[in-house]
Amino acid sequence: MAAPTRAQGSSALSIFAAMAGVAAFALAALAVIIVSVQDDSPVVTSGPVPEAPHVPVQLREFAIDIPAVVPTGAVLDVVNIGATEHDLVVRNTDLATPTLSAGGTAALDLSSLAPGTYDVYCSIPGHEGSGMFATISIEDGAAVSDDVAMGGHGADITAEVAAELDRKMMDSFNPFVVAATEGVPATEGVGNVPLEPVAIEADGTKVFELEASIIDWEVEPGRFVEAWAYNGMVPGPWIRADVGDNLRFEFTNNTPLGTDIHWHGITLPNDQDGVAPLTQPLIGPGESFTYEFTVIEPMVAMYHAHAHAQVSVPNGMFGAFTVGEVELPRGRTISGVEIPADLELVQEFPMVLNDAGVIGYSLDGKSFPATAPVAVNEGDWFLTHYFNEGLQIHPMHLHGFRQLVVARDGVPLDSPFWVDTLNVAPGERYSVLVQATVPGVWVWHCHILTHVERADGMFGMVTAVIVS
Repeated sequence: MAAPTRAQGSSALSIFAAMAGVAAFALAALAVIIVSVQDDSPVVTSGPVPEAPHVPVQLREFAIDIPAVVPTGAVLDVVNIGATEHDLVVRNTDLATPTLSAGGTAALDLSSLAPGTYDVYCSIPGHEGSGMFATISIEDGAAVSDDVAMGGHGADITAEVAAELDRKMMDSFNPFVVAATEGVPATEGVGNVPLEPVAIEADGTKVFELEASIIDWEVEPGRFVEAWAYNGMVPGPWIRADVGDNLRFEFTNNTPLGTDIHWHGITLPNDQDGVAPLTQPLIGPGESFTYEFTVIEPMVAMYHAHAHAQVSVPNGMFGAFTVGEVELPRGRTISGVEIPADLELVQEFPMVLNDAGVIGYSLDGKSFPATAPVAVNEGDWFLTHYFNEGLQIHPMHLHGFRQLVVARDGVPLDSPFWVDTLNVAPGERYSVLVQATVPGVWVWHCHILTHVERADGMFGMVTAVIVS
């Protein structure tokens, strides 16, 4: 590297001299400040900034352990002590943690919130409904409360709180009992209504109309949601056909997103499968599309959107589709139980399971106590078809008597089997035959307990078989 020239050296000296001048000026200014202090002039000092109060919060299946009262300006130290992903959201604000995997932590700064009452919850689908919600009070100068906020399943429960929880649990059955005994529905709206053709053409083609739209739907008493629905109901209308029927569906999309209809489990030509853009164009808002195919074999299937399915399906765009009759093991002996050769069904019905979106944990679009009971007489046989349109597995448990599993995904089983609890995965369909052998009210529910109970009582995936 070349030695600095004289001009470069002079420049460096000039810069040094200038810096020395600035330093001298700063020292002089400091002297003036010191003198002013010594002259007893007023001085404003900020002092040390107090550290924001930290509040520990734990997330788990399925509860939020958070103090009922926190001070203003607090920071929530959130840790997920559960086994699945959770987050923490302050309702009606933009405050939220990231999604935390098991063992994950995050800090949530509440300093932007004024004193008041706030709801917090986990936004993972289905988790709030299972108990991950609480109401907290933010107060000026408050100490962190030792009391656990109501909501969820806090471990530290006083006798007074326990008595209140017991009361809520018992009271949660009342609307269901009233609906069952007096025939008064607990909510507005019914799904699974059989879809009738609007026309039958000369060649026998059955013509149906389907429309997708967003509606107000009462999931449980007093709780209305904006559901995505077919023909104004959740689940959509039950499509029933006979083997050999040629079916035409005139479909109109009145939702804000492009969509299609996938005929899940139906044997049909590829160009009718309903998967945009592979088998058809996307059906935009306000647009229509026609599906036409012949059903060639008995089936237990379902239909739902495929494009934007993560939005529309959990929120209600699903329905049952059955073709012909499921072959029953009449006259056979299954594990020592003889099935009558002349068996007649008193009822056959779909039971559509969901656990996400605005619908949440539900049977046929309704959450207990709005679910519909099954009323039969002692000795009656009935057939139900489980359809899992949710995002989780559901072990469906019937009290009192067993379920004979006769078909899976519409295919009759060579070896039917008895269960009291049947695991149904997303997308699966199972057909079960039941004989009501003992009078009484027998509960029927998903056996993942947080899908059926929360702090304020029974909810979700619960119904009953009432045997007279």
